[in-house]
Amino acid sequence: MNPELWVPAVTTIAIVAIVAGTSYPLLKMWVQRSEQLSIPEGDLQEIRGRLGQLQQAVDTIAIEVERLSEGQRFTTKLLAEGTTDIAPIPAKHAVE
Repeated sequence: MNPELWVPAVTTIAIVAIVAGTSYPLLKMWVQRSEQLSIPEGDLQEIRGRLGQLQQAVDTIAIEVERLSEGQRFTTKLLAEGTTDIAPIPAKHAVE
């Protein structure tokens, strides 16, 4: 048999064997990892509950921020009007 013919064939077979031998364990690891990434239903319920609590907290914060903004607008309006009709601060009486 002519060595020029079988050397490329043996090289090709060796390369295919190496690639297949390396790919199989990697593919097996990937499939096992995919199975482990699935989240159990109990954990999903817990996550949904926590997200609901987080949403309620964000809504409460938004309401409080709106109240603060309204107070700031009111104060700014009073300062802009420049009212001079401010009640005088009563003087403290000395306690004898």
